[in-house]
Amino acid sequence: MSAELKIALIQSDLHWENIDANLAMFEEKIWTIRESVDLIVLPEMFTTGFSMNPQNLAEVHNTKTFKWMQQQAAQTKAVIMGSMIVKEGTSYYNRFYAVYPDGTFKKYDKKHRFGLAGEDKDYTAGEERVILEVNGWKIFPLVCYDLRFPVWARSRKQPDSLYEYDLLIYVANWPEPRVNAWDTLLAARAIENTAYCVGVNRVGEDGVGANYVGHSAVYDYKGNAMAFSEKEEILTATITKDDLVSFRERFPFQADADEFELS
Repeated sequence: MSAELKIALIQSDLHWENIDANLAMFEEKIWTIRESVDLIVLPEMFTTGFSMNPQNLAEVHNTKTFKWMQQQAAQTKAVIMGSMIVKEGTSYYNRFYAVYPDGTFKKYDKKHRFGLAGEDKDYTAGEERVILEVNGWKIFPLVCYDLRFPVWARSRKQPDSLYEYDLLIYVANWPEPRVNAWDTLLAARAIENTAYCVGVNRVGEDGVGANYVGHSAVYDYKGNAMAFSEKEEILTATITKDDLVSFRERFPFQADADEFELS
């Protein structure tokens, strides 16, 4: 198990519904990361922006964007993460991919669809929680609107541990008018689950006039911001397993947590 995990968060404007332009842009940004990192995290729907036009934009698995993620992961030796529009059968998903340097991957389909924008009409909800592992760290990936639903994210006691995961990662297109909720809830998820929490948002204006001001951040298990930005840039942060374990041993709040199951 690695004692540290180094994370790069790419907070960027997006080219509206232009997959090729976004892939080229993110490739350039990735290659400006001079230091070695373990994770590179991109925003929600990083190839298109938050579009309700999946019929024209969706890709099937193992095609252009997925292969691009495999290539970037292999070249950087980092796990590349972000969500994109995927078609499977007749359904469309807002799918989070974590692609490893050896080409393997894990996926999570967004559970909570943003009904105010019509995401519930155009996309199918995911049904399964997924826990990833990177260098011995257990990571729970989530997407944007999932942040408002704490039960879905709640760490659950395991047979061999009080804690289900060590790190939450949210990728998002979270607009400026509600950014205070984004800041508050990211810190809350860290505190209530005694885990690090990462949120990667975008900046700029999308094709339907929504404005984004970033606020990508890394929070420690006490809800303190370790990194934070309101501009287009790449943030890096190093999280430490020894610090997390020490705090959990001193304050085992999870031992008193409620037992529950989701139906």
